[in-house]
Amino acid sequence: MPLLQHSSYTRPKWLFNGHLETIYPAIFRKVELVNPTRERIDTIDGDFLDLDWYKNGKSKLVIISHGLEGNSTRPYMLGMAKIFLQNEFDVLTWTFRGCGEELNKNVIFYHSGATYDLDQVVKHAEKEYEEIFLVGFSLGGNLTLKYLGEKGDNLPKIKKGVAISVPLHLASSCAKISERENILYSKRFLKTLKKKVVSKSLEHPDQIPVGVLRNVKTLSDFDDLFTGPLHGFADAKEYYEVNSSLYFLDQIKVPSLVLNAQNDPFLSEKCFPVKLAKSLDWVTFEFPKHGGHVGFSTDNSKNHYYSELRAVEFITSVF
Repeated sequence: MPLLQHSSYTRPKWLFNGHLETIYPAIFRKVELVNPTRERIDTIDGDFLDLDWYKNGKSKLVIISHGLEGNSTRPYMLGMAKIFLQNEFDVLTWTFRGCGEELNKNVIFYHSGATYDLDQVVKHAEKEYEEIFLVGFSLGGNLTLKYLGEKGDNLPKIKKGVAISVPLHLASSCAKISERENILYSKRFLKTLKKKVVSKSLEHPDQIPVGVLRNVKTLSDFDDLFTGPLHGFADAKEYYEVNSSLYFLDQIKVPSLVLNAQNDPFLSEKCFPVKLAKSLDWVTFEFPKHGGHVGFSTDNSKNHYYSELRAVEFITSVF
């Protein structure tokens, strides 16, 4: 599939850099949407996942996955849900382990490659729908692409995928977000991640070495001491290499779109694999100059964002 040479996205003039494009929608965007129907399903390891259903009685379903330290109620999730509801789809958003209002039961949290949970959500939805489409943001985008690659052509009901603001290469993206100019983002993520570790340690004191939190200064430190070991990886290095969706793109067998802004403060150069595009049969890359991280705002805040319009266009197009 092609690397699109020209993107039609034009950012608002007053959002004149990637940081503003990232921060503004995260803080100020409001999306009005009907309340979903919440369903809790049990996981195969005795834990649970919370699903939010938006049903119009349609035959096609879009499953939307959120980003690092997000949840199903974030504005970007609701904005994407809203546009698909307006285009004759049912929608399912879900919240990763450890990101909901209630702490999960088991010692593990969520992570960039936890496709076993996405697989359970998909299998649950397959009981009701014959056509399913996947959309993922940031970490959820990496999860989506890795899942599609792992499954290959063994996903008869999954028709297409869209991944937005995706850290295709986890190690270099983690280093990017920890650079001085991006330190506010990493500090914000670390604050909530550390809080979760402390809460989880009260339930699993023998399995979570909360005392080493004093040694965590960067996201890589956190992944080295917690994310990696808690989820079966030796350290951050192994965790990043095993779970980077960049290494699964050539195994994807359904039409998929990767939408990454070139001024995204979270993404490294390896998240824009221009040369790889020529060798991929099913993945389309679109790399607009602007957009920030999970941004792509429009001049009128009440309008749909470019990422939402693009996702609908791609999913409803004929291949």
